[in-house]
Amino acid sequence: MFLVAGCSSGDSGPSEAAGGVPVVEKGKLTTCTHLPYPPFQFEQSGKVVGFDVALIDLVAKNLEVEQKILDTPFENFKTGAFLNSGQCDLAAAGMTITDERKKNVDFSVPYFDATQALLATKKSGITSLADVKAKEKKLGAQAETTGESYAKAQGFNPVAFESSDAVLNGLRTGQVDAVVIDYPVVQGWLKDKANAAEFALGQNIETGEQYGFSVKKGNTALLAAIDKAITTAKADGTYKKIYEQWIGPLPQATS
Repeated sequence: MFLVAGCSSGDSGPSEAAGGVPVVEKGKLTTCTHLPYPPFQFEQSGKVVGFDVALIDLVAKNLEVEQKILDTPFENFKTGAFLNSGQCDLAAAGMTITDERKKNVDFSVPYFDATQALLATKKSGITSLADVKAKEKKLGAQAETTGESYAKAQGFNPVAFESSDAVLNGLRTGQVDAVVIDYPVVQGWLKDKANAAEFALGQNIETGEQYGFSVKKGNTALLAAIDKAITTAKADGTYKKIYEQWIGPLPQATS
């Protein structure tokens, strides 16, 4: 499934962007992601938008190309499959930087400090993972994510869902009683008054996670371009504006 941000330009085939940065398609910076994952990337009025999308748009602008978005399975980001096959230039999917993933891809400088959160139905009375265990309730998480890994490390066998939307729908439909999922996703979901009336944020789980964009191992030119865009945006206030647009107030500790 291809979703293009912006209008079409250029010819197909491998090429170079400004500064000699290699790209898999002329005039494009092709981004692998996994939809939907609001507020980082999701469809709105037929266009893919979000926090990650806006940051990579900065990279594309600097490289004098347009961002093109390819929706792919999340598990491929751990292996770098679509990067290695030349289908994408980079991956942007709210992905936590881990030592295991570093074996397969190269990561940018961190662009987001992340935490996990527990979300449950209000009627369940669940406010912590201890409650889930004590009440013998079903816990859900997105497959192949650090949220799932964390739940397993705490002794749970969570029901695995393919996407963040599927996780939340699983909670809504009673397939599970609580879920472990990234806190910004919960923030966005609870902005809906109907959701806030039925579901409640439980414990905030500090895991020390940071998100990074990934490229094929050894793609130093593109990695440098991504790092430059992130550091410049943080220095000139652009990052703050994008953060507040898609997520909310920027925490004081974030730099």
